Amino acid sequence: MNDLRQYLDDPATSFAVVGATDTPGKYGGRIYRDLKGKGFKVFAVNPRRETVDGDPAYASLKDLPEEPTMAVLVVPARVGLSVIDDAVEIGLENIWVQPGAESEELMAKLDAKGLSWIGNGPCVMVETRRIA
Repeated sequence: MNDLRQYLDDPATSFAVVGATDTPGKYGGRIYRDLKGKGFKVFAVNPRRETVDGDPAYASLKDLPEEPTMAVLVVPARVGLSVIDDAVEIGLENIWVQPGAESEELMAKLDAKGLSWIGNGPCVMVETRRIA
């Protein structure tokens, strides 16, 4: 298991923000734009959107043009459960679970699949604020 915070100091780190959106006030959009504004390569994942912040949006992790360093879950835990399956299928091992996206079932599945993850607390925007 990796401490995912180690990736936050690497400018080559890329993120797939699952739940990215242009809907005002939604954290999926705020996180997407925040990471992008800090210079990270960011992919928007949302099956209900064609674009986010003017960038292409992808229906799932499996549709991304390349594998990101980690996925950031900004979706309800019941949706996150299927995202974990997609991550395993493409070989993505690092998952950041945003506050409010976690559940005991989700965390147990992350452990059962052997994935590295952060959850139950830190927001990726807070953890990367020193980069701004």
